[in-house]
Amino acid sequence: MEVPAANHAALSRLARRFEAQALGALLKPVFGTAPKGLLSGGSAEEQWRPMLIEHHARAWSDRGGVGIADAVYRELLRAQAAQGRPLQDGENR
Repeated sequence: MEVPAANHAALSRLARRFEAQALGALLKPVFGTAPKGLLSGGSAEEQWRPMLIEHHARAWSDRGGVGIADAVYRELLRAQAAQGRPLQDGENR
């Protein structure tokens, strides 16, 4: 079964978002263990750190990531083909 082009784009975006979340989870401990020194932003930095991590993870994923998005995208296509129809917004299998 052929998947419509618009659905390919939606699945690709979904896969990249998933990869960005996974990369964010991997980056969180790295940023949490950074040494505190003279250039530390203190409590303000701590408040903004989650958004910084999210931005880095999203940028990393948008630039090709580490391959998670590709694997997720292929699996989503395989799941659609097995069902015989595309997933609708908000629908789970």
